[in-house]
Amino acid sequence: MKTYKLLTPGPLTTTDTVKKQMMFDHCTWDDDYKKITQEIRAGLLKLAHVSPDEYTAVLMQGSGTFGVESVLTSVIGTGDELLICANGAYGERMADIASHAGIKYHIYNEHYNKVPDARKVAELLDENPHISHVSMVHSETTSGILNDIEAVGKVVKERGRVFIVDAMSSFGGVDIPVKDWGIDFIISSANKCIQGVPGFSFVIARKDLLMESEGKARSLSLDLYDQWKTMEVDGKWRFTSPTHVVLAFAQAMKELEEEGGIPARNRRYTENNRLLIKKMGELGIHPYIDSTHQGPIITTFFYPEECHFTFSQMYEYIKERGYAIYPGKVTEAETFRIGNIGEIYPEDVEKVCELMKNFLEEYNHEEN
Repeated sequence: MKTYKLLTPGPLTTTDTVKKQMMFDHCTWDDDYKKITQEIRAGLLKLAHVSPDEYTAVLMQGSGTFGVESVLTSVIGTGDELLICANGAYGERMADIASHAGIKYHIYNEHYNKVPDARKVAELLDENPHISHVSMVHSETTSGILNDIEAVGKVVKERGRVFIVDAMSSFGGVDIPVKDWGIDFIISSANKCIQGVPGFSFVIARKDLLMESEGKARSLSLDLYDQWKTMEVDGKWRFTSPTHVVLAFAQAMKELEEEGGIPARNRRYTENNRLLIKKMGELGIHPYIDSTHQGPIITTFFYPEECHFTFSQMYEYIKERGYAIYPGKVTEAETFRIGNIGEIYPEDVEKVCELMKNFLEEYNHEEN
């Protein structure tokens, strides 16, 4: 099988040492394994800058969306109402989850290239006193925009509401002081900035609010409270856990610390991102999001002017030479996306931009 590096927002390119951990078949009942689960949970709280007296970490089988659905369907009661702040596909997915679960919700939509405005959120909460919970995405990979969850969290907490954040592609790569920013539940997954592999999501939750959610869950397997209650005893998962993924994630957390923690990883990602935008700009390819709100995780690019090639042609050319990129997801423009997280360094960015340059030159030559 031909290998290539992933320039995507996750799954992403992992180290050989992370992959190697998956060569061991571990028993889920083993005390050593349960200890690893507990160490992961404690480590996640440290990354979130929260105390185990006030917050807890719950691991949940499945992708990031499973984690988001677990929170929304477990902590929002039948008499509660949710405000969703959306400026991309993943904010809109929260509305889809709420609709399927019968959760009463309001949605505040912003254009994909604009961040939700905290002042608007405050107005909506003041106008709708029955809204009990507010949810939004931090790093919206539809566009690459990084939303201002700190400002929104401030107005949400001032009004005594519960704040839920999908930090799927930012947690571990962007520093998030969870309590200081008024976040009650934050969700991410193993295969993003901590640089593990796909297989489970995790939720960092305010303990008191999690305990209040007992009996509210609309799902058996996604019941966040019951998952926490079982895991809290000794680290045992309620149902079969993704053992290989857990072992890989434990190694990935060690490697994050060895790199210098979130500040060092954020510097690398940011350097990758700035170099990518600079080099693509030299080819006449420009980002969809302005520099004020462009996140360091993934960048959406407009196609160059007078472009006559397809994404598939560009994708196959670059993949054959060692890298995989992402199709666009915004609806009103022709775009493609390039991620720069995972085991990716400036030399990879230089290489993929050189490949893009060669592709454009070869394709334009063939056209002429």
